[in-house]
Amino acid sequence: MKNIYLLTTVALMLLLIGCGTARKTPGSQKVNTSEIKSTVVIKKKVAPRTIDVKKVNAGDLVAFAVTLLGTPYKYGSVIKENGFDCSGFVNYVFNNFKIKVPRTTVDFTNAGKEISVKDSRAGDLILFTGSDAKSGVVGHMGIITKNKKNEFLFIHSASGNNGGVILSTLNTYFIPRFVKVIRIFNPA
Repeated sequence: MKNIYLLTTVALMLLLIGCGTARKTPGSQKVNTSEIKSTVVIKKKVAPRTIDVKKVNAGDLVAFAVTLLGTPYKYGSVIKENGFDCSGFVNYVFNNFKIKVPRTTVDFTNAGKEISVKDSRAGDLILFTGSDAKSGVVGHMGIITKNKKNEFLFIHSASGNNGGVILSTLNTYFIPRFVKVIRIFNPA
């Protein structure tokens, strides 16, 4: 019984320590978004795609996406109750508005119109490689929620310690993996 108590105490201490560090994103310092350019060389050929957003307002889409903050991460899932992976999250958000989008991140590689980070706005999609910046394949994505006065945020479903649907800055953790921003909503 004494060993169970000791093991439980140690496990709780580790959990509390983990929770404290899990909130910190590696390289979380802010950067000047007007200077960000991709250094990723795309190696996988992906056909161009057009996404029909109908008459949906990008602001409405972003407002809905934010209601999903805290949804857990689950690889391969598009089901809210189970959690989402990054493309599952984007898929779920767009499907809420009956907008058909690709299911996998790589299929977004040549969707929409590429724009600069500094010209991006809420509703644009931001694409990254997966954890390997040299892979040359889009493997992570999110939806931009804010780009004003050098404050840049995007919402995405992340694996790892920060797990689940979170807001992130475009920081030194993401910049080496940054591929591009794409606009699929018509200019306002």
